[in-house]
Amino acid sequence: MSITDFLTDLLNPDLAFLPKALAIAVLSSIVCGVVGCYVVLRGMAFIGDAVAHAVFPGIAVAFVLQGSLVLGGAVAGVATALLIAIFSQNRRVKEDSLIGVFLVATFALGIVIISQAPGYAGSLQQFLFGSITGIPDRDLYVVGGAGLVILGLVLALHKEFVAICLDREMSRSMGLPVFWLDIVLYVLVTLAVVISLQTIGNILVLALLITPAAAARLLTDRLGVMMLLAPLIGGASAIVGLYLSWSYDTPVGGTIVLVATAVFLVAWLLAPRHGVLTRRWGRPVGPELAGGSEPARPPGRPHPQEPSPAAG
Repeated sequence: MSITDFLTDLLNPDLAFLPKALAIAVLSSIVCGVVGCYVVLRGMAFIGDAVAHAVFPGIAVAFVLQGSLVLGGAVAGVATALLIAIFSQNRRVKEDSLIGVFLVATFALGIVIISQAPGYAGSLQQFLFGSITGIPDRDLYVVGGAGLVILGLVLALHKEFVAICLDREMSRSMGLPVFWLDIVLYVLVTLAVVISLQTIGNILVLALLITPAAAARLLTDRLGVMMLLAPLIGGASAIVGLYLSWSYDTPVGGTIVLVATAVFLVAWLLAPRHGVLTRRWGRPVGPELAGGSEPARPPGRPHPQEPSPAAG
């Protein structure tokens, strides 16, 4: 299918689900790309996976009650995120162990709940792998509103999030409320996961959260640039993935993830400073070699001209 044909289908009133799917896919990819930067910096990919499973019982309850899947998943995911944050304050049991406990328990609870609903097999497949044909208008508004809330909180708490991602103990010594910042970050990860579920599915949503941010991490040493590249990579992957899926009749979620993974592999091989082939073939081109006067910073360090992460 040509790009012109795809655009024609987008404007076809008989295919009204297609532009809605594109809007949700792009918006959720952008939001996941931004939030995923903190996830990658902190090394909390396992938390993203746990949240993706934790929303399942809420989705199952919403399905049984014929309510909003987005709202149901958000309630369950936020509740689990709060439990993880509270239980992790006991240093006797490490955070990754608690995540493993809640990951399995919540997903098992979702399986039990949804198994009691009519059409169990079909509905389970929809939750696990996503569906672009059943997105109601109300979910489009919910996703749009949630996306704006997430981006607004990220903008307001960016410096604090950077601080706790890079050095939690230093953040505590500087007086930052690390526990409450953890909760807010967990909730943002939960919301980013929930708004992506219907397009990409429960199993693949972690890739939308991690892969664009990881690719951006390879392409730049600057956090600000990384947070611009990650949503661009995610949004472009959603557009290209939906186009390829519509053209070749492949699953939307899987196609989007494969496109994002292809971008990551290209970055892993050819990134200007950190690409495998770039390092092997010759001296990497950094800001100081490309005419810039500022030397490259170590990975993960904030821009020296930016305000301190603890400020504000």
